Amino acid sequence: MNTPPRIALIGECMIELQHRADGSLQQSFGGDTLNAAVYLRRELGEGASVDYVTALGDDSFSDAMCKQWSEEGLGLGLGMVQRLPGRLPGLYCIQTDARGERKFLYWRNEAAVRDCFTTSAAEPILAALPAYDVLYFSGITLAVLGEVGRERLLETLIEARKRGAKVVFDNNYRPRLWASVEAARTAYHPVLAQVDIALLTEDDERALFGYEDSEQVFAAYPAIGEVVLKRGADECLIRCDGERFTVPALVVEKVVDTTAAGDSFSAAYLASRLKGGTPQQAALAGHRLASRVIQVPGALIPRE
Repeated sequence: MNTPPRIALIGECMIELQHRADGSLQQSFGGDTLNAAVYLRRELGEGASVDYVTALGDDSFSDAMCKQWSEEGLGLGLGMVQRLPGRLPGLYCIQTDARGERKFLYWRNEAAVRDCFTTSAAEPILAALPAYDVLYFSGITLAVLGEVGRERLLETLIEARKRGAKVVFDNNYRPRLWASVEAARTAYHPVLAQVDIALLTEDDERALFGYEDSEQVFAAYPAIGEVVLKRGADECLIRCDGERFTVPALVVEKVVDTTAAGDSFSAAYLASRLKGGTPQQAALAGHRLASRVIQVPGALIPRE
């Protein structure tokens, strides 16, 4: 893009508790779209505007979140982060095994983000979103917004694309957040029709839609111009404007924590594409960042 892009990421940030081997808990903050926002801002540097759109409570944890986001350079202005009186953020705990594989425990049923697009304060936010150059959200965003919020998001995506915005979607399917797999499919299908760049995890596509391999995944989205298939430690597969690319992952000797591996890959991939990189260059950037992230506990590695 010739001018610095304006990017909005929509979703949920939660209080993160990392369960350490000695039984202690390390508290921080994380969430898929928030992780992507932070890493995207770091990758793009000063040459972009990255805003985060969510709803929080009026508690001290929400205050600390906003302070951390400001320190990371995320835009919080124009009311994009709603503060709902008496509400709280969601909370989750990460437990990792000896191989670095993670298990999540969630407390989020009353999280403020569930009313992100249903309050009167949401009206100017929804009106402002179509003016962004890039809108980014995930399957978790769809789950936590609820039916009314999803309808309003879909209307926003349609309007944004009419104005020339690019819509980026990370599938991030979490079965526990949905009443049934059918309910999730019903929510995913209409938004997938409005996506320009799909950042898909192969395992999630299999769990949600039953696709058996990458060919079935690619065949399912003929209208999406850029489909990126993330496959963990295996090579990344890309279809962009009818061309196919395969980009091997980097070998990591010691995996500590795979939290945010996919989020960081997506952020670095998108940052590279926005800076004019090819799909292959973007995937390499994604692999490089993800390989660093999985060697450090928690979702967000130190800026240093």
